Amino acid sequence: MKRAFTTGCALPALFAATLPLLTAGPAAAAPFACPNRGGNLVFGQEANVNSLDQMTSSTISTRNIAMNIYESLVTRDENNKPIAELAESFEESPDRLAYTFRLRQGITFHNGKPMTSADVAASFDRYKRIGLQRSTLDNVAGWETPDAGTFVIRMARAQPTFIEALSSFSVPIVIIPAEHKDDAPQQLRPVGTGPFRLVEFTPGSHARLARYDGYKPNTAYEEATGFGGYKQACLDTVTFRIVTEASARVAGLETGELQGVEDIPTQSVEAMRKNPNVTVLPLKNWWIQIALPNVAHPPTDNLKFRQAVQAALGMEDIMDAATDNNYTLNVGFQFPNQPSYTDAGKETYNINDPDRAKRLLRESGYKGEPIVILTNRDYAPMYNAALVMQQQMQAVGIKAELKVVDWPTSVQMSQKVNSTEWHFFHSGWGTQPALGALATMQFLAAPGANYRPRDDKPDPDVEAAWSDMNTKPTEAERNAAFARMQKLVLERAYAYPFGSLTKVQAVRANVQNFRPFRIPRFSNVWIKP
Repeated sequence: MKRAFTTGCALPALFAATLPLLTAGPAAAAPFACPNRGGNLVFGQEANVNSLDQMTSSTISTRNIAMNIYESLVTRDENNKPIAELAESFEESPDRLAYTFRLRQGITFHNGKPMTSADVAASFDRYKRIGLQRSTLDNVAGWETPDAGTFVIRMARAQPTFIEALSSFSVPIVIIPAEHKDDAPQQLRPVGTGPFRLVEFTPGSHARLARYDGYKPNTAYEEATGFGGYKQACLDTVTFRIVTEASARVAGLETGELQGVEDIPTQSVEAMRKNPNVTVLPLKNWWIQIALPNVAHPPTDNLKFRQAVQAALGMEDIMDAATDNNYTLNVGFQFPNQPSYTDAGKETYNINDPDRAKRLLRESGYKGEPIVILTNRDYAPMYNAALVMQQQMQAVGIKAELKVVDWPTSVQMSQKVNSTEWHFFHSGWGTQPALGALATMQFLAAPGANYRPRDDKPDPDVEAAWSDMNTKPTEAERNAAFARMQKLVLERAYAYPFGSLTKVQAVRANVQNFRPFRIPRFSNVWIKP
């Protein structure tokens, strides 16, 4: 007998150890209906985006826009629990080696083409070939399309965390038209199935979305939840305008030129709270401020050197500069309020010991060569954190230099195998920690581990812990594997997590039902006349 899953049912015991129990919740009197339809909302986004290819980009700036265009077989609800999205239901075979997905009927792409299992298979084909987190499919033997409405995934071995991994929207397997499966990385034609379609995209300037009138809401729900549920486009258009200057975002919100913003600086929050035309929406534990070394490039290929930098870092000063004192210190790669949180490796955190750093530097054989810290000005917290890190490294005798480019360029540079252009890359991990340990640690696993090992061949001990995180049968064993992986990563200085910051979003008071989330969502949002 197969285990069945529908969009509104509870997950069976198999996933109870991995995921919280999923239920549909109390039904509303009727599905959501737009109280007002029409209007154009302009949203001030703080960082540039040069591609809307969801499969090959992990950047927040890409996700902000693309998640309103594309959809997946499964996604997460408001509490980050897996739910079906383009799938109507799915079943697990008794031997746990197959998943059968029944597709929702009547779904069309933005070009009018009906979605079938052939499109799903083509989407998985592209992701397995070039998807940024294609390790999601490591335990998958293949997939089949028995008919137009059915998609079957065959597993090479049972993986109790597979649905958790598949439902992540960090770098999701979005469903695209089959004829687009050979599009090159970062050049995917933006045709999805979501409630909004792309009508204009100018990198560095803006992206404009319009209501897709052919969108079919998921009637298994009455409201939107997370990135799934019952969604409608109440707005005529949403324009994401790139506004990198914080003061310009604040001014635009005050004048009404912008109806919403991704971020307002801490020093402006109090004034915004007093403005009756603005609604302030804080989000704690927005992201983990982080720097990643280039292990493929000397001297950051030397453990003693990486540990010397680790010993030099004072996290309070870095996080204070990054966030205007709007932060909490945080060991590791999960937020303290999460069930999988661990402080394993805490001995490596916030050492702030210049003498120890200098001793390790001598042991590393460092000869005073320039060390390049790669950062950007699009995200002020990343730039400010890099600036203080540079100062702390210089204080112990490291010739640290900043290389400042825009955010998309810094990401592209960081992803080059065997790059010699940089030694440390500054980023922020937000969506991934919120999705759980599995989504986060995928950034440190092959292929494409973010610490850039030489020839993309990562640490075998880290890989063994990653495998256990995915395949061990009990939650306790998987959590122990996560603790082991975190400890290894910190002890071998493959990442430098500084702490977690609070993000403050805001909208004009006449913007209704905009709920702060990891990514700005514009389904079921309307403008009050």
